[in-house]
Amino acid sequence: MRERLMKKEMNELPPEAQARIRALEALPEDQIDTSDAPEILDWSDARRGVFYRPVKQQITLRIDADIIAWFKTHTRDGRGYQTDINGALREHVQRTSGP
Repeated sequence: MRERLMKKEMNELPPEAQARIRALEALPEDQIDTSDAPEILDWSDARRGVFYRPVKQQITLRIDADIIAWFKTHTRDGRGYQTDINGALREHVQRTSGP
């Protein structure tokens, strides 16, 4: 969907701007000049997920009561237990998927 939106936005640009964007897309990484974008060395104030939110899907899932109770009593950073369960599932997927 995002790709279709980008194509629509691209078609709304003047032809010369479209040509410049396509030329930039074709450049290899080592030829892109990033000198006007200084490197950020201090990420202490960075916040995750501010601009990107993964699509959530509501489901019904049966989980053992003791597992739910554990997550409810061990929430981190004031977040909800469902967020922690999602994080645990994501960690498991990443760990078992491998490179």
